[in-house]
Amino acid sequence: MTNDLKSLRGGAAITGVATFGCGETPGFTDIELLARAARAAVADAGLKMSDIDGLCTASASSTMWGLPVVEYLGLNPRYIDTTMLGGSSFIAHLLPAMQAVRSGQCNAVLVCYGSAQRSATFGRREIVAARRFLDPQPYEHPYEPMFPISAYALAASRHMHEFGTTREQLAQVAVAARAWARLNPEAFMRDPLSVGDVLASRMVSDPLTVRDCCLVTDGGGAYVLVSAERARHLPRKPVYVLGNATAVWNRQISSMPDLTVTAACQSGREAFAMAGLSPSDIDVVQLYDAFTINTLLFLEDLGFCPKGEGGRFVQDGAIAPGGKLAVNTNGGGLSCVHPGMYGIFALIEAVRQLRGEAGERQVRNARTALAHGNGGMLSSQATAVLGTEEVL
Repeated sequence: MTNDLKSLRGGAAITGVATFGCGETPGFTDIELLARAARAAVADAGLKMSDIDGLCTASASSTMWGLPVVEYLGLNPRYIDTTMLGGSSFIAHLLPAMQAVRSGQCNAVLVCYGSAQRSATFGRREIVAARRFLDPQPYEHPYEPMFPISAYALAASRHMHEFGTTREQLAQVAVAARAWARLNPEAFMRDPLSVGDVLASRMVSDPLTVRDCCLVTDGGGAYVLVSAERARHLPRKPVYVLGNATAVWNRQISSMPDLTVTAACQSGREAFAMAGLSPSDIDVVQLYDAFTINTLLFLEDLGFCPKGEGGRFVQDGAIAPGGKLAVNTNGGGLSCVHPGMYGIFALIEAVRQLRGEAGERQVRNARTALAHGNGGMLSSQATAVLGTEEVL
């Protein structure tokens, strides 16, 4: 970690967040969902759209997504980042945006996403075919795997084989997420869920059942980043970015050196180093839980428990409300929202917790939070450490 990166610690703050259309929102396109969330986040920050001179966005449906977003929102950004790393993109966008703000290239960066994946008129098969065309993986696609779930099922199977992780322990992740979702009026699925329900649900890709898998929803999310100095003069409680890092080790699941170890080891280590904190200092954890195995892998790789201990760590409601560690307090991608890419929603929930705006699910005295994004098939990893003014 260079001194230059460490000097960025706390130099920028998130001052506005918003979501829109989370769940099922027929009649809205991707960009309309994005725009509703973007305008709400800018208003939440106490700014006008004309104040926004930086933009970060990405989409799985367009290779030049930033251009129509600029046009649709009427922006004229001096800084723009459309780096596409999958679901981790919107957490990975943080560090370059912080550097752009510090350099004076821009003053207020809008990070935004929208997807009508659930209500889209085109079918899932067409989406899969398009992704294979745009993102060929020559060693895997010829076998026609059920991606992405088959990739995560491989990781789950290996974790079970190597460490004795059980199906019941994986199911505990889904049950905990649902318990948090039941406290969140924005969550898409709020019905009771038991370990038995998870195990008895339809098998999709062994050992993962449908309840081990994330939702398919619509939704838009956005946040606004400004300098720490400017944030102190805006109406909302600032949430400071203490650390951020991104790491990529592979694209294809077959290229992972170890199916049970992800690049979150690197992104987490570097983000904590920049923040000057450790996992034991974190009050709230928001992880990209596209599948139940994700939560176990990231708890291990980010240092919340030793490698191989993730299954035992989450037992007995340990990450559910009232447990030893508050994880995915909005219900996560498993029960709250997952419109194709989830990372921005993990960050938004972290901000809401640190601002004390999470209602029934509020974690008491939360001053630090970690938000972690995952892209592709355990491919890209991005970690952000956030804090309130008390921990600057």
